[in-house]
Amino acid sequence: MAQNDTPNALISLTVNGEPHRIAAGSTIADLVAHIGLDPTKVAVEHNAEIAPRSTLADVTLGEGDILEIVHFVGGG
Repeated sequence: MAQNDTPNALISLTVNGEPHRIAAGSTIADLVAHIGLDPTKVAVEHNAEIAPRSTLADVTLGEGDILEIVHFVGGG
């Protein structure tokens, strides 16, 4: 969490078209884990740009960000 963030502060995001709130200072990887998905099995579009999987733990989310998250399901 960044030093300027207030503990317990929440930011508002849009995830797959639905409003969502998460702790300020959270990364995309934090959000993916928070909603119960495996960060190694998702594709994420963050503010209309594809976020490389290798950067999900490095990108801090901000107020009003828009994300589309697609998870891969195996089958056979």
